[in-house]
Amino acid sequence: MYPYIRYTKSIVDAIINNKKGQPLAFDHVSEVTVRCSFTDIDPMFEMNNGRVLTVYDIGRTDFIIRTGLAKQLLKNRWGMVVAGSTIQYRKRIRLFDKVTIKTQLVGMDERWLYLEHSMWVKGKPCSSVLLRTGVTEKGRVIEMARVLSALGLSAWDTPTEPWIQDWIDSDKAHRWPPMGEMV
Repeated sequence: MYPYIRYTKSIVDAIINNKKGQPLAFDHVSEVTVRCSFTDIDPMFEMNNGRVLTVYDIGRTDFIIRTGLAKQLLKNRWGMVVAGSTIQYRKRIRLFDKVTIKTQLVGMDERWLYLEHSMWVKGKPCSSVLLRTGVTEKGRVIEMARVLSALGLSAWDTPTEPWIQDWIDSDKAHRWPPMGEMV
């Protein structure tokens, strides 16, 4: 089941933070804390790998709201899409662990925003995901220049780390569509 209550609470908290005058700059790190619950775990009593990606949605939504991007999405009738991801798991998240989700913008090109999420328990990193995300209008990804302009930003001039650029380049070489029948 989707964590609707946690997701709704995170949306309300992000809106309240903005109203309190605590918006987030586009190049800052968003942090949200949740607790691993019974609906998150697999038979090994740890957070299910699919749930990890779902809980990362909470961090991404906080980032989108607190940076003002959500307001522009609503105003311009834009959407947001995840177009690619790569994830690393390093430490198990157990039932009742208090989990901090950190989200930051780590790169941008003409069409895509590259976001990095990480989960932390007791100050130790547990997993990390790199996402290629885009802003859409009428089902098509729009140029980031339009998004930056709507946010009142002139440009994104932070260089992309080499490992992120390597991922971007290798993903361009990935075969699509996938092969047909498996042998």
